[in-house]
Amino acid sequence: MLGRRLARRERPGLVGVAARTAVAAGTASAVSGRVARHRAERAAAQQTVPDADAPAHASSGLTDEEISNLERLGKLHEQGVLSDEEFAVQKDRILRG
Repeated sequence: MLGRRLARRERPGLVGVAARTAVAAGTASAVSGRVARHRAERAAAQQTVPDADAPAHASSGLTDEEISNLERLGKLHEQGVLSDEEFAVQKDRILRG
């Protein structure tokens, strides 16, 4: 009898194998579902966030030169070189082309 008990402890019986298989399958299913959910959430987030590589002014119809001029104009306004009125006039001139 002692020999049989040792043999059974070393090798699981049918119920032990079935239980171990069920745990492995359940874990795999849970992980697979979580990975799929994570990928779906990530894909949805990427669709709502604008492409970081695309220029911000691509849809505005402004040229690179106009963008550059507006940036310089904004810096001059922030530094106090241009008044609010001068800034507005120059900005309108650039935007109207």
